[in-house]
Amino acid sequence: MTDGAAGPAAPATRGRVVMLVDNGVEGDSRVQKTAASAAEAGWDVVLLGRSATGKVQTWQLGGAEVRLLPMTTSLARPPHEFRRHWVRGPLAYPPTGIAARREQEVRARRADLEARLGALSQARGEGRSSAGLTLSRQLLRGELLATKVSRRWVSLRRRQLSRAQEARKGLATPVDQLYTRFWQTVAGDRAWRRLDPALWDFELAYGPVVDKLRPDLIHANDFRMLGVGARAKLRAAAKGRRVALVWDAHEFLPGIRRWNDSPRWLPANTAHEREYAPYADAVLTVSDGLADLLRERHRLPEQPTVVLNTPSSADAAGAGDGVPDIRELCGIGPDVPLLVYSGAAAEQRGLGIMVEALTELPDAHVALVVPRPAAPYVKGLVVRAGELGVAGRVHVLSYVPHHQVVPFLSGASVGVIPIHHWPNHEIALITKFFEYSHARLPLVVSDVRTMAETVRSTGQGEVFRAEDVGDFVRVVRGVLADPGRYREVYERPGLLESWTWEAQARVLDGVYSRLLPDHPPAPTHGPAVGSAPDPSRQVGV
Repeated sequence: MTDGAAGPAAPATRGRVVMLVDNGVEGDSRVQKTAASAAEAGWDVVLLGRSATGKVQTWQLGGAEVRLLPMTTSLARPPHEFRRHWVRGPLAYPPTGIAARREQEVRARRADLEARLGALSQARGEGRSSAGLTLSRQLLRGELLATKVSRRWVSLRRRQLSRAQEARKGLATPVDQLYTRFWQTVAGDRAWRRLDPALWDFELAYGPVVDKLRPDLIHANDFRMLGVGARAKLRAAAKGRRVALVWDAHEFLPGIRRWNDSPRWLPANTAHEREYAPYADAVLTVSDGLADLLRERHRLPEQPTVVLNTPSSADAAGAGDGVPDIRELCGIGPDVPLLVYSGAAAEQRGLGIMVEALTELPDAHVALVVPRPAAPYVKGLVVRAGELGVAGRVHVLSYVPHHQVVPFLSGASVGVIPIHHWPNHEIALITKFFEYSHARLPLVVSDVRTMAETVRSTGQGEVFRAEDVGDFVRVVRGVLADPGRYREVYERPGLLESWTWEAQARVLDGVYSRLLPDHPPAPTHGPAVGSAPDPSRQVGV
């Protein structure tokens, strides 16, 4: 399929589900598993994501269609970037790129004049002295002086432009703060239209396609897609069609680290979320703690349903051949202590503590399985390892396909989750927690609330004080001294079975069925609901 038009609805389905996500789908394991398991349960699923190529891309994810849509970001740049800065830079050039051209023009003019002066000097040296040459030389020197004045004038105007742009780069000037407060006061939750109009870019890319697909249910992942889904629901209602809206909240928006430098981003997006949360017919989320926060914040009529991002049974069993050996990639033998971290790499993830600890753990190695091994943060960890003299024991590895994650990680000695204290870190059992668990690894986790409570309750690992290298070393030594004690926990009946995607998919299908009671029930034959997505697509660990 090469355009945004809807194809014919698949026959004999329980209804059409359109899922929305603001990324390219690949790397988002929760979204992939949700789409594939819903299709397997008999729903006609179209998953809409964002294309990074500027063209529509499509593929199959099990029985679900993935369609990535091109999206322009014209509204992402604030209006002041297109205007002259009359107050802060009355002499500044307009921000059109003309400043760079003027600077180059002056430099080119000076180069030309210097070359012409050189030609006159050469002519005089060849004995062609005359009053004409002297006059020409004086005229050229006058032009050089004028060029010098022009260069200073151009530099002044460019400096004023740069200073004005830098002053407003963070939108934190008194005028910018007044602007933000004004629209929050006047417009309330509708203020996002002024504070972050880039949210409309998603609407303009996704909205028309959703309307053409005529869904029975919209599954909107996270806060930016909530508005897209809610507006599609309202448009359908205006035409006499009922569409159910499921909001899948992956994070607690007020507690996340903002995604850009603008202080308007968080108030705008929280306002956007508050405006459209009431239109959700059901809310899904990733943990009981986040469910409590969402119900309180948005005064939801019922508790959000928790759907954990757990591996499928097939993934946990290591379906498929060719699983790489993590120890072989690290160049170490089976008896060498290997601490593994898998997932996104960022300062708040706390990976630096694993590198620092190696000076106190002389026999241990660290494997960092990350999506971008060449990212600046990861390179900085490698540099730090070199400074500490432990570079040979730090191994940076790339992601593996989702169906290989669990068996790949199982070759390590300990699974580490060293995340710092951030609101969203406190309330969730993150994906790698379940992957480590199915890999039957002893866990070493920081004392973020929900994860620490779970580990202490199950006995599958130990907890250290976040960002405390000494305490981390103490805990790792204790776990490595008796790993079997922690691995035995996974033999407890029902523990890992409850942490499979099959169990979560049944919960998800129950929500869909409740919202669409007039649609056919789930099929009673065929594969179990919630099996693995297409293993040809790579997802994050």
